[in-house]
Amino acid sequence: MSLWLAILLMVVCLLGGGALGSYLTQRQVKKMLLENPPLNEDAVRMMMSSMGRKPSEVQVQQVLRQIKSAAKQADQKKK
Repeated sequence: MSLWLAILLMVVCLLGGGALGSYLTQRQVKKMLLENPPLNEDAVRMMMSSMGRKPSEVQVQQVLRQIKSAAKQADQKKK
């Protein structure tokens, strides 16, 4: 096999591996963010408290459900 063909194959494999790795990483991060959103109950309570409201547990859970459903809808639109 000639030298230029070997170099070409190495470059193609390197680019293909990089593209596949970035795609799989992006997919895994999206899945992780959908399952575990960055906002948790304590963060929602703190935001509502900073706005001068004393949130009840029902309100906190409602906000969390809205955040999760909005994230799922955004993911569905992208597909």
